[in-house]
Parts: sequence; structure tokens; C-alpha cells
Amino acid sequence: MSTLTLHEPRGRWVLAATIAASGMALLDGTIVNIALPAIDADLDAGTAGLTWTVNAYTLTLAALILLGGSLGDRFGRRRVFTLGVLWFAAASLLCGVAPSVGWLVGARALQGVGGALMTPGSLSILQASFRHEDRSRAIGIWSGFGGIAAVIGPLLGGWLLAVGSWRLVFLVNLPVAAVVLFLARHIPETRDEEASQHLDLPGVVFAVLGLGALTYGLTDGSVSIALVGVALLVGFVVRESRSPAPMLPLGVFKSRVFSATNVVTFLVYAALGSMILWLVITLQVVAGVSPMKSGLALVPLTVCMLLFSPLAGAVSDKLGPTVPMTVGPLIMAASVAAFSRVDADTSYLVDVFVPAIVFGLGLTATVTPLTATVLAAVPDHQAGIASGVNNAVARTGGLLAVAVLPLITGIGADGFDDAATLRPAFVIAMWTCASLLTAGGLLSAVFVRRPEPLASGGVRPRVVE
Repeated sequence: MSTLTLHEPRGRWVLAATIAASGMALLDGTIVNIALPAIDADLDAGTAGLTWTVNAYTLTLAALILLGGSLGDRFGRRRVFTLGVLWFAAASLLCGVAPSVGWLVGARALQGVGGALMTPGSLSILQASFRHEDRSRAIGIWSGFGGIAAVIGPLLGGWLLAVGSWRLVFLVNLPVAAVVLFLARHIPETRDEEASQHLDLPGVVFAVLGLGALTYGLTDGSVSIALVGVALLVGFVVRESRSPAPMLPLGVFKSRVFSATNVVTFLVYAALGSMILWLVITLQVVAGVSPMKSGLALVPLTVCMLLFSPLAGAVSDKLGPTVPMTVGPLIMAASVAAFSRVDADTSYLVDVFVPAIVFGLGLTATVTPLTATVLAAVPDHQAGIASGVNNAVARTGGLLAVAVLPLITGIGADGFDDAATLRPAFVIAMWTCASLLTAGGLLSAVFVRRPEPLASGGVRPRVVE
């Protein structure tokens, strides 16, 4: 049974290991954004190459994260988590020495595989290892520091570009991975004793090919390829409904709260990923801001997440998830609309600093109750599946939004390099993100409620000392 507490040293080491690992994966989803202009200049990537530098990582992460959660539940969460950290570090090294954009894109795809193995494990380890009384607080701390990693990426990337080259944004993962592996010694091994030992390989194939084709079709503007991707994803759902050992047990969606919270997750993370990508590029290309200063633009988000995430967890425990998950996205929507004012004559204080603070408050209010609600809506023995689904939904939202926004905005093959082209496209992108966040807030108001206490219908994970 779950026995760790936040008051004992081992509990704190376990929390530190999961924060460092998930933070590394989230960091790599954003730190690369600040380096895109430098990568373009060095490797002549173009708009398509830059888009795939972002999306190759997100694609494999989103497509395989369900498999990662399932592997952890079946074969041991610590074991799969550790494998993911090692894989991620090796792929980061390949990214750091990439001689061409094709090599970089391939290595980024391999990074996503490592991320898919370690990311769902981080959250399911907390859910399975900590006693119930400490679980929400542990998740709140994890969410806060994980969110910090996502938004601190541009700042760290700007500093690394200032002192070295874009290659350092990948090589920095190597010492972080070494720390995670050292801390992972304290993690108790847990698994779902009822999980099947068979892998749903056809489901994996449908997911990877479906998301890949859909993303390529949206990026390339090919309707036929995008439709093939949709058909393959439908095939994935059909396969999962008939598989004796599905990678995604569709029964988890019988919970209305679980389903609604994942829809909100899709909308919020689609807007978050796209906003950060477009903002840091526009600050450099349109406003003429240095990479370091572009990264500093998002520091207020980091500070808000650091200071207020534990409070957000406590408020969510008291009030339930409806209010914070409604108000949070609406606050973020207002701040993203304000970001659309960034241009060649932008005022950092008015157009960047103030909206960033507002966005950080909204993000902090949203992330912790969202995560806790997803996990509370399923039995403990399905923690890996719930975490995997929610992470897959979040990454897929960012993946598809990054792919489709160049089409929506009408930006050309070299649009990210041209200030005159990028500025009007950026405005459209920001208002699109604001619309997604507004929809997420309204859906939360209508459909998201505190999950009912779960009946004792499943076996809690066995802790192997």
C-alpha cells in the first residue's frame, strides 16, 4: 500500500526525482523554442524544418506516452522511469551534435520516446507511493515545479545561447539526467498486479502513424494525408475497444469528469505550447529583442508557479476543481489577447511583463486542480493509465496547434524570418490561443466537478521495497 509521507527524507527524495525528470521533459518542450532562430541560421531549417524540430519531439511523446504509462503499470514504474531517463539523455546527446536539420529532427523524435517512458511514471509514482493524506500536496508541488520547467525553458535557452550555442540547450540535459538517476534509488517499485503482460503493439502502430500523418498533413497543408491520419486514429479507437489488453482502456472515459477534464487539458495545452513558441520567436524577429531578454519575458510565469502552486492545490482541495479550472483559463485568455500587442515598438512593461504575470496566475490556478482531478477520477491501480492519457492529450493539443497555426495564420515557408510577415500572423495566432483558453474555461464551468469518492473496486499498487 502507499506509505510514503512528505515529512520523511525518502518521500522528499522521491518527490525530487519525479520533479527533476518531468521538469527535464517539459523543459525540452520549451527551451528549444528560444533557440529556433539560431538553429535556422546554422542549419538552414526554414519554417517547415523549425516546425518539425518542435513537433518531432511532441509527436513521439504524445503517441507513445500511453505505452509508457502502461509499461510502468505492468513491469514496474521505477524500472521504466529509469529506462526513460537513460534513453532521453542519449537522444539529447544526439541532438547536441546534429550536423543537419534532418539529423536533429530524427534525434528529437528519439527524445520523445524517452520522454514517453519517464513522464507518465513521474506522476503515477507519486500517486502510488504516497499515502492519501499527502498525495494532493505532493502533486501540487510536482505541478508547480514542473510548470516552472516549462516556462523557464526560454530563459535558460537564452542564457545558453548567450554563453555558447544552440547545441547547449540539448547537452544541458546530460547532467540533469545524472542527478535524476542518482535520486531514483529512493523510489519504491510499484506496479499494477492485475495488468496484462501482453503489449498492444497494433495500438501503438495506429497511434504513431495516425498522429504522424495528421501532423504532417496539417504542417504540409495536405488534406488527403490529414484524412489518412484521422482514419488511422479512428482505427486506433476501434482497436482499443476490441483488444483483450488495450494500451488505452476506453472504460476510463466512462467517468464524465475524467473525459471533460481531458478535453480542457487539450485546449489549455494547445494554447500554452503555441503561445510560448510564437511569443519568443516574435520578440526576437519583430521586436528585435535578444534571446536572453526574450527568455526573461516569461520569468513572471515562473515566479507565479513557484509561489502559488501549493496554495492552488490547497484551494482546489477546499473548493473543488470547478472554480479554479473555470477562472484560470479565462484569466490566461485575457493575457494572451494582450500579448497580441507585441510589435516593433513594444513596451516590455505594458505588453509583456503585466500580461505574463496575469498568465502565470491563471496557469497556476489551472494546472494543479486539473492534474489532481484527472487522477482522482480513476482507481489508484489505473494511475499510470490516467497519467498517460492526460499527458498524451496535453502533448497532442500542443502538437496539433503548433502544426496548424502556420496554416491558419498564412505564414509562408520563410515567415518566421520576416518581421513584416510574422507580425500579422502572430496577432492571429494569439487570438486563436485566447479562443482555445476561453473554450476551456467555459467547458470547465459546465462539466468539471469534484470526482465522487471511488468505490473499492481495484487493488492498490503493491509497493516492493
